[in-house]
Formats: sequence, C-alpha cells, structure tokens
Amino acid sequence: MILKSLKTYFVNSLLDCYPETEITSFFFILSQNILGKSSVDVILDYDDLISEIDIIKFKDSIERLKNHVPIQYIIGETEFYSLPIKVNDSVLIPRPETEELVSLILQNCKNKIPNSKPETLNILDIGTGSGCIAISLAKNLPNSKVFALDVSKEALSVAKENSTLNDVDVMFVQADILNWKQEFGIWNLEFEDLRFDVIVSNPPYVRASEKAKMEPNVLNNEPHLALFVEDEDPLLFYRSITQFANQFLSPKGQLYFEINEYLGSDMVKLLNDEGFVNVALKSDIFGKDRMIKGIKL
Repeated sequence: MILKSLKTYFVNSLLDCYPETEITSFFFILSQNILGKSSVDVILDYDDLISEIDIIKFKDSIERLKNHVPIQYIIGETEFYSLPIKVNDSVLIPRPETEELVSLILQNCKNKIPNSKPETLNILDIGTGSGCIAISLAKNLPNSKVFALDVSKEALSVAKENSTLNDVDVMFVQADILNWKQEFGIWNLEFEDLRFDVIVSNPPYVRASEKAKMEPNVLNNEPHLALFVEDEDPLLFYRSITQFANQFLSPKGQLYFEINEYLGSDMVKLLNDEGFVNVALKSDIFGKDRMIKGIKL
C-alpha cells in the first residue's frame, strides 16, 4: 500500500467517529510518530510504499481511536510548555489551562527580583501526575529546588521518566496528601523540615455529577483517581492541601491551584477562612475561573 492509499483508508475508517479535519490531524500525528514523516513529507511522499509492519501500526491505531483512546496515549507522548512529556493511562493528559497556571507562577516568581536571576526557591507540586508542572517549573527556574508528590506509584514512574527526558532534577515523593496530618512526623522527616516558597496543585476537582458532561475519550481512558471527587465534598483535596500549606509554606509563601470553574467563590472562601491573604481568582483564556492564588501571612 502506498502512503496516499493509506491516508484514504485511514480517513474513511474513522468518518463515523470524528470530523474529517480531526482525522487528518490524527493521521499527520501518527505519520510523524510511526513513519518519521512531517505533514509536508506526507504530501511530498504520497507515492512511497508503506511496510506491512507500519500498516499494522496504523490499523491498530484506528481501532484504538474508534474506542476513543486519546491520540496522546496512542503515541505515548504530548507537549507541555514546549517540553516533551510522556503519558500513559496512569496519568492525566496535560491541558492548556495548566500551562496558564505554570505561566502565572513563573511570572510571579521572576518578577520578585527584577533584572536578575530568580532567587533559589523551594517548590512543591502536589498530585504531580506526569510531572508536567514540576518539570516545567524546574526547567524555567533552574536555581530552584523542586519537589513533586503523588499517591500513585505508576504516575511517579512516568514523572521520573519525564524528568530524565527533560534533564531536570526533581525530587519525587510517594505519599497521600489526605493523610498528612496523621503522618505529620513522617512528612517532616521526608522534607527534612523544609519550608516551601511555592506550593502548587492541580488536584482532582471534577464532581461525580459532572461525569455525564465529559467526552468518552476522557471518561473511559484517563485515571479517575486524578479526576473525580464526590459531590458531597468537592473541596476535599483543596482543604487538605491548604491546611498543609499553612504548615509547610514559608512566611509570604505562595499557594496556587487549578480549580473547577464552577467553584471559584467556594475556593476564595476556603483560602480566606484558612488565613491566606491577597487571594486572587484568575480566569483562563476562555474567561473561566480556573486558577487561584493566595499568600501565607
């Protein structure tokens, strides 16, 4: 089969599932991943003969796409903040709004000392998943010490791989943030009495009642452990992390969250009630409340 015929077969196989423009985008992504051909190469090399092994890889990808497996999981990677990030079904696929959160943190950190390199900061990312937040902060704040925590051993394995891939030094810790009060002595030992200048988290925040609104590629593939909370207590993780931050942040330390767009006012109240000041709700590029920042007194 030549490349042009493969493209036609690929598109026709998926027309019942996706718009043609999206299918074409999938084909170009897979062509780069499987054949090492850019979109321009594909057009220029339409008459190239494709090996049987590569055809099988495309057919396997078609079946997975029919089952709504995200293209990022199929190729095993994505891009976050201009960095390559490996992903599998143990971690969430990084979102653009999380890139906005990283931008906000970097802007605030770099503005602390105008016209000079940022000072050494101790930074903790809670619920790191693929490590995308911790790694992008470590890459852009090379003087800082970055720590990353997750309850999932499988997620930390991916995060460590991404740290090596991007040549940054991040200290990874497996722990459950919901149990930090019961294990306070262990946490103190783990961080050797460190106090952090920045704590950031993108914890589970999708309420169980919101599952019906989600696309099947997310609902059926991405880890529910990292996505969902019960409707009865949607701020469960935020409350625990905020109380942890009160204990482990330095004076005037900064706390950042990515949040559920429907819970902005609840988050402002939570941070105010826990004694944080200069609490600021931030909108993403679509005007949705997706980020919040507070300062420890």
